[in-house]
Amino acid sequence: MSRFDEEIDRVGTHSTKWDVMESYYGVSPEDGLAMWVADMDFRPPACVPAALQRMVDHGIFGYFGPDTAYRDAIRWWMDTRHGWEVSRDWIFSTHGLVNGTALCLQAYTQPGDGVVLFTPVYHAFARVIRGSGRAVVECPLANVDGRYEMNFDAYDAMMTGREKMVILCSPHNPGGRVWSAEELRGVAEFAKRHDLVLVSDEIHHDLVMPGQKHIPMATLDAGIEDRLVMMAATTKTFNMAGSHIGNVIIPDADLRKRFGEVMAGLAISPNSFGMVTATAAYSPEGAAWVDDLCAYLDGNRRLFDAGVNAIPGLRSMPMEATYLAWVDFGGTGMAVEEFTRRVEKEARIAANHGDTFGSGGESFLRFNFATPRARVAQAVERLQEAFSDLQ
Repeated sequence: MSRFDEEIDRVGTHSTKWDVMESYYGVSPEDGLAMWVADMDFRPPACVPAALQRMVDHGIFGYFGPDTAYRDAIRWWMDTRHGWEVSRDWIFSTHGLVNGTALCLQAYTQPGDGVVLFTPVYHAFARVIRGSGRAVVECPLANVDGRYEMNFDAYDAMMTGREKMVILCSPHNPGGRVWSAEELRGVAEFAKRHDLVLVSDEIHHDLVMPGQKHIPMATLDAGIEDRLVMMAATTKTFNMAGSHIGNVIIPDADLRKRFGEVMAGLAISPNSFGMVTATAAYSPEGAAWVDDLCAYLDGNRRLFDAGVNAIPGLRSMPMEATYLAWVDFGGTGMAVEEFTRRVEKEARIAANHGDTFGSGGESFLRFNFATPRARVAQAVERLQEAFSDLQ
């Protein structure tokens, strides 16, 4: 039995995923399956709660400092896991990467500026862009035989000159793509052609399927250091989203200065609990745990995809990374309201609605399968029953 097979009851623990789903989707936690919010139903590696326990045992929760060990843990992880050498002074710690995105908008754009997204994509980007008074510029991904690809000729034609930033989701959420070196160079050249700051959100960089290899944008010899902002975090990798800590890593001195000024003006500093958990997680013990996790997630992926793809009219996009299945219901011929009703009311599964991810997501639902395998099997059975009239 895998450590990830343990079914942990999260109901009543202030879990957004389990305690809020009924108000959002009408799916009760008593008999429903929470497959929406992107956190996992797994405990992090033992080194993380052990580090927190040491804090509790000490009993004083003051300001955190010095942070050399924390920065060196980040540097070790990026070097050993991703082949990327990071300097200590490149690293800013924010309250998660949605916060990091918002800070980038404040640092590098003005109200009314356009911010490019390759859609469909993680829904928080558009929310923060609009909330900051900037304009979302959607560059639709091409769905080529059930796999997302980029069309830069089309994107070039869409640019008006008001665009100042492009945000890349790498690996891609919700499509599960690990972008190739050629594709990443395409994004870099696109940013240079249109003089855009390139923010590369790589929060899923550790969660890749066996046989896949994530390439950090910063490791490409693409001549974009003067416009590149990298974002990564322990939170997605180790299931610690509640610690609200993320790293904005900026190689260029001018971009660092501008970002640092915004952070100083907003008086943002990280919390000590996030610093301690991140330092503990970025370790050999954490690395071994991630290797086991990815193997387990791959098993869940294969189980889920086989079951879903056996239903006529449903197609789960082939996943190269993340634990988020992107399922197209367009082949059923059903209206969005009908296939969503069947999933929520008949299968009693809460899944993210595709239209919230922007253009191109309308016929999709996103399912989080980072949960014990028995629940994944149950989800497959429920979906097959809910759409049994198609079989």
